[in-house]
Amino acid sequence: MRTISRRKLLSQTLTLAGATAAGLPLVGTGLGANGSAPTRKLKVVVVGGHPDDPESGCGGTIARYTDLGHEVAIIYLTRGEAGIDGKTHAEAAAIRSAEVLKACEILKARPVFAGQIDGSTEISPARYAEFRKVLEAEKPDIVLTHWPVDTHRDHRAASLLVYDAWLHLKPRFALYYFEVMTGEQTQQFPPSLYVDIAATECRKRAACFAHVSQNPDEWYPHHDQMNRFRGLECGCTFAEALVRHVQSPGFEGLADT
Repeated sequence: MRTISRRKLLSQTLTLAGATAAGLPLVGTGLGANGSAPTRKLKVVVVGGHPDDPESGCGGTIARYTDLGHEVAIIYLTRGEAGIDGKTHAEAAAIRSAEVLKACEILKARPVFAGQIDGSTEISPARYAEFRKVLEAEKPDIVLTHWPVDTHRDHRAASLLVYDAWLHLKPRFALYYFEVMTGEQTQQFPPSLYVDIAATECRKRAACFAHVSQNPDEWYPHHDQMNRFRGLECGCTFAEALVRHVQSPGFEGLADT
């Protein structure tokens, strides 16, 4: 068994602590006096493959942003057309779109639908250009989307569409990745930032449970375990983990916190 010195262990612990300070990306010094109100209102866009992905991946983070007065738009690549057994695509899309409205109301976010089809998402020059227009119209300061190493092709498609837009849009937005169903879907996810969601976990849970058609009582326990484990990693009760693209820009008067 390989041993490790106390000095080396302390060094690694301090390094980890420095990388896992619980907070919100690019918010800290943008707050007003006593943290009362933001002096710089951010436009945050969250992109998910299906209804319930943004809520389960970073619903607590979304709620923290909106509670501080920042604007959050959630872009759903699809309407979850293939997500309800026994329903046609049109029927499932109608049900799941209504669930999105309820979830976004809970999180105080605005839904946007990108127009692709659940299970049949596409990556092509035309789709890249199409999605880039959708994202550009939102004029985001920050975008959060799926980690690209994921077993679900729709999640991978969403991630690649966002990344392509990030490469082309000027000025570039700050890019972060979230995780969903880690181990089962998201894989090899190396957190670089943790967001303390102890104050908003209940709203994240409620937003996920707004997706009644998806039987959240069956899958939310997985996310509950993730929230608790990420909390353990950064020293709080519940947390969500993010990966920051290392070339993401900063903003004057703002900093990761």
